[in-house]
Amino acid sequence: MFQAKLIDFLQQELSLSADSIALALRQGRLTPDLLPMILWQYGLVNLKQLDQIFDWLEAA
Repeated sequence: MFQAKLIDFLQQELSLSADSIALALRQGRLTPDLLPMILWQYGLVNLKQLDQIFDWLEAA
């Protein structure tokens, strides 16, 4: 449930594609808590967006 809300945030607020999110989820399947860092590591989000994700996670 929480992951679905995070994915919705990524798509709606940061305009990430479903393919980008799917790639990050596949790479982080063993450690799903690292999804924001994986997105950043693969260049799918920039530092500002990463901060937005962390802010959202903190508020959630």
